[in-house]
Amino acid sequence: MQATARMNPSCHPQAGSYKERIMAKQSCIICPSILSADFARLGEEVDRVLEAGAEWIHFDVMDNHYVPNLTIGPQVCKALRKYGVKAPIDVHLMVKPVDRIVPDFAEAGANMISFHPEASEHVDRTLQLIRDHGCRAGLVFNPATSLEWLDYELDKLDHVLIMSVNPGFGGQQFIPSALEKLQRARKIIDNSGLNIRLQVDGGVKVDNIGQIARAGADTFVAGSAIFGERDYARVIAAMREEVAAAE
Repeated sequence: MQATARMNPSCHPQAGSYKERIMAKQSCIICPSILSADFARLGEEVDRVLEAGAEWIHFDVMDNHYVPNLTIGPQVCKALRKYGVKAPIDVHLMVKPVDRIVPDFAEAGANMISFHPEASEHVDRTLQLIRDHGCRAGLVFNPATSLEWLDYELDKLDHVLIMSVNPGFGGQQFIPSALEKLQRARKIIDNSGLNIRLQVDGGVKVDNIGQIARAGADTFVAGSAIFGERDYARVIAAMREEVAAAE
């Protein structure tokens, strides 16, 4: 059965104006990373996880240059759209250079595209490139990357992604210092008054998602914690319960 997940208005691929992006506290979004899915039956896996209650689908795109791993490209995104997946697709580019591949993912059906500032020669230009292609734009911060980029680019962002592991491989353990970084990012976003999602990626699971939510995250990428379980609905529901208890 093909996925027919409802499109959340806040996930519309066209980025809104400054005024349109000033809103109240964001609702929780669970965003499973297909890096941990069974690629032999990827369409079915995406169907199952959406039917289990996930809102977005997360693509971890690695190039064996910026990070020491090689994963998926725009053709996989295009194939899932052709298969019938309607849910928002969130693309995290761990590639360098980054500008060349942005239009390809936009054309393939991506809704959100984020990248690491270290992977761009001109961060401002790359953010504009993403938005010019009708996608929401995000910046990704590695554990050792300063949040100072937000001093210059915050008004051009739709989401901020805090890495709670070093990028390159799934199944890693959550780095505790990411909690303090999330708190600082949350304060920066709240002080701006902008409707910017605060996303976290790496080692997110039922046991720690409540603590991560209390630190300020509202969008949670999880790979092995979901796809490594038999009952996707059970683990996603448990995650939501933990996030709700943290509010």
